[in-house]
Amino acid sequence: MTDQPSDAERRLADHNPDSGDFAFRSTSPYGRTPEMTFAGALSFLRRKYTRDLDGIDIAVSGIPFDMATSNRAGARGGPRAIRAASTGLAELDAYPWGFDPFDTLAVVDYGDCFIDYGYPADAVLRIEAHAAEILATDTMMVTFGGDHFVTYPLLKAHAAVHGPLSLIHFDAHCDTWPDQEGRLDHGSMFRRAVDEGIVDPTKSVQIGIRTMNDDEYGFTILGAPWVHREGIPAVLDVIEEIVGDNKAYLTFDIDCLDPAFAPGTGTPVSGGLSSAQAIEAIKGMEPLNIVGMDVVEVAPAYDVSEITAYAAAHIAHDFICVQAAKAGAKTRKYGRT
Repeated sequence: MTDQPSDAERRLADHNPDSGDFAFRSTSPYGRTPEMTFAGALSFLRRKYTRDLDGIDIAVSGIPFDMATSNRAGARGGPRAIRAASTGLAELDAYPWGFDPFDTLAVVDYGDCFIDYGYPADAVLRIEAHAAEILATDTMMVTFGGDHFVTYPLLKAHAAVHGPLSLIHFDAHCDTWPDQEGRLDHGSMFRRAVDEGIVDPTKSVQIGIRTMNDDEYGFTILGAPWVHREGIPAVLDVIEEIVGDNKAYLTFDIDCLDPAFAPGTGTPVSGGLSSAQAIEAIKGMEPLNIVGMDVVEVAPAYDVSEITAYAAAHIAHDFICVQAAKAGAKTRKYGRT
């Protein structure tokens, strides 16, 4: 009588030897393998780390820069925190679509833009060159800040490829306060972008604003009270009306969320959106012609149980899912959504 293998031995025999540490061991930008959500090599959504963008649809990248912050510094830790928070989202098919976006899209983690903290004035050129290198391969960027100033050089790089852009801007702040040439400030860069003609404010929308500015600079502003009163479907209607078919850049400052949902940020303001509202808005972006996006201002030192990083990771994850849906990923219905 031959000994039968134990259940444990059978499980070991069936084990995929390629499971785990997909960020380094993967040979393809598609698909995924089983990972331990609580361990293993970190990349965003466990995507392969590579700078080879041949045939890649989306490159995820971090900009660990927070030297333009006006209040609490620490957003340089944002990219690392968002990657760590993304591990659970990489485990199951995406809700409510019911698909694995990586069956349809080739998505990789490009790593972080290198910034020499000793030369902060070089940051604009470094970030712009970093983005230009990715965009030259016809790859979409999903970027993690860093403070919100990093969006300015990202916009410059995108406008060099696509021309003047619509800005879809989620934030507690307008970021169009007075600007001075050469100044690094996360509160004035969109006024500079308008002045330089890389953003068309008449085709742009700011959502969740709840701080004052004496001039709207041509932007359509949907303040947080209006959003709460009218709801996200109304927000999406206005965005589609204003932006239309224009090429758009989506920037999401995590302080658009109320501090109850995103305490880990540099300039929190009460009265903001919920994470549920933000996710609903992102899922409604499919009709728009968005050419790039970022999530910024996650400052892990002020976070509580990583809830800010989780919200940021979910926003970026769902944006990628929207791109997969646009590319034809097959959605299966799941319950009442």
